[in-house]
Amino acid sequence: MSPHPAPRRDGVLRALVVTVVHHPEDARIRHREIGALLDAGVQVTYAAPFVAHGLDLPDVAGLRPVDLPHATGRSRGEAFRAARRLLAHEARDHDVVLVHDPEIVAAAAGLRLDNLVWDVHEDTAAAIEAKSWVPARARSPLASAARAIERHAERRHELILAEYAYADRFEREHVVVPNTVRVPATATAPGASRAVYLGSLTMARGAATLLQTGRLLTVATRGEVKVEIIGGARDTRTADTLDWGVKCGHVVHHGFVPSARALPMLDGALAGLSLLEDRPNYRHSMPTKVIEYMAHGLPVITTPLPLAADLVERSGCGVVVPFDDAEATAAALIELARDPERRAALGRAGHAYAREHHDWNVIGRDFVRHVTDLAQRHRGAGEPRDIAERPSTYAHPATHQQH
Repeated sequence: MSPHPAPRRDGVLRALVVTVVHHPEDARIRHREIGALLDAGVQVTYAAPFVAHGLDLPDVAGLRPVDLPHATGRSRGEAFRAARRLLAHEARDHDVVLVHDPEIVAAAAGLRLDNLVWDVHEDTAAAIEAKSWVPARARSPLASAARAIERHAERRHELILAEYAYADRFEREHVVVPNTVRVPATATAPGASRAVYLGSLTMARGAATLLQTGRLLTVATRGEVKVEIIGGARDTRTADTLDWGVKCGHVVHHGFVPSARALPMLDGALAGLSLLEDRPNYRHSMPTKVIEYMAHGLPVITTPLPLAADLVERSGCGVVVPFDDAEATAAALIELARDPERRAALGRAGHAYAREHHDWNVIGRDFVRHVTDLAQRHRGAGEPRDIAERPSTYAHPATHQQH
């Protein structure tokens, strides 16, 4: 086993958080988990693809940012190598290493890191089916490789699962930290003019249905009800589709908006839209946006994916529409726009349910307790190197260029 990090003379725990796949402002990683760790007094090194996303390195008390390359499409080798260098250089100087991508788990192979924890965000093998950059002939071998990474990770590392439904893929029991949100104490009553979609967008996440819904609403309401998309397109095809919808006046596209500004944009909307297609990876996942809509008092309109439909029906907060059905979606929105009492009742029901069952203000404390327990368990003898003044990029190890 690898040497353990040393006990800190100041008693402060140190966590290394790593992603090369997710946006550095990812709500689960940056704003929920890292935010909770910082609030608890944990010092966090956050390694993520800041520069690749056009972001400055954040200047936040207790947070040390490190820039990594972005793993996107078939361009993943540079990010894999940079992540491995980072782990080899710094992992043992932190009490816990929290990684968010299967690529990072693979990059850690052979480094014998007994303080690594993988936060499992999705059904990795099933997700490959929805990735347009993966050739059809490669999908089955890659799915098999993903399952092999999961088996390896379960043998070698601690796991945190983002969904209870993921437990069936693993042999042992693992802590579940569900995708929830900070639920405000009160919520603004829903309005009548803006149907909102929050999050990054792909065709599999319902881009075509969103745009068609926007067209139908524009015609039926003479522009009084609009579809607003708060989030960026994940691929060229989706971006082109969005551009067309904006030019035609069918949707309003705000592009990527940081979570701290995006969530308040939900307040006072008519409804929140979650129109994911029927894909294997989505059948076992709860779309976080559904809970975000509920937390902000919006009626929810969702496709009949099992977890989302069950939550909407159980809480009484919205409407379930068929997959790929813009006509049904537009009709549900028009009905809500004409019925202020019903949309207010749906919004109140969703907010109350989210506050009782899905509030990160409660779940976040359990997350911090679990991570800090793991960190304490992995403490041992030997004084670590000082990490405060290290270079902030692992993309170019020969130069250690500062971004």
